[in-house]
Amino acid sequence: MPLADEILQKLKAKARPDQLEGMARFAIAGEGRLGVSVPEIRKIAKYAGKNHGLALELWNSEIPDARIVAGLVGEPDKLTEKQMEDWAKDFDSWDVCDQVCMNLFDRSPLAMKKIHDWADREEEFVKRAAFALIASLSIHDKKAEDEKFTRLFPVIKDGAADERNFVKKAVNWALRSIGKRNPALNKAAIKLAQEIKEMDSKSARWIANDALRELEGDTIQQRLRRKFGDGP
Repeated sequence: MPLADEILQKLKAKARPDQLEGMARFAIAGEGRLGVSVPEIRKIAKYAGKNHGLALELWNSEIPDARIVAGLVGEPDKLTEKQMEDWAKDFDSWDVCDQVCMNLFDRSPLAMKKIHDWADREEEFVKRAAFALIASLSIHDKKAEDEKFTRLFPVIKDGAADERNFVKKAVNWALRSIGKRNPALNKAAIKLAQEIKEMDSKSARWIANDALRELEGDTIQQRLRRKFGDGP
């Protein structure tokens, strides 16, 4: 049996149609969704191993669960800009968008280029992908200099005016993730949030207030002090 067929068979065996209604309430949608849990998806992806050809086949199945597996088994060094564009255009649910960005796209040398490309796009999930990539890079790129992220502040500020739910939540995610990297970026992100708060936009005010609540809160401040010093 071809590996793609085997993986699809495994996914269908773990399908949970009883979960679909509940998932839909959290805007986890998409035609043909099986309702497979993320832990099961990860187990299946681990079984498959890294395989870019398999990733392409699974993506073409159009099954959201399989597309998340595709992001897990894809190989970043084999990504092309065309593939990233094609997949981004196919995003129709926030979880597929975020999982692919977190597990595959953020490891591509093209990631920064696509952030700038997609941040100006009209399609809601393509634009979300720009900010999901910023958040993912801030979490995963441990060796990056602070400047890599501060250079993205104008992108975040511009994105904060977008009133669409899936965009504004990703902008917020990006801002909070940067602000949790280290004390210097925490201060810089708080300053940016304060600037965003002054924008004439309901979305911007929500993004800023939510980010400030976390970034200035005791939990994050204490964690940063423990990790970087000047604390108990």
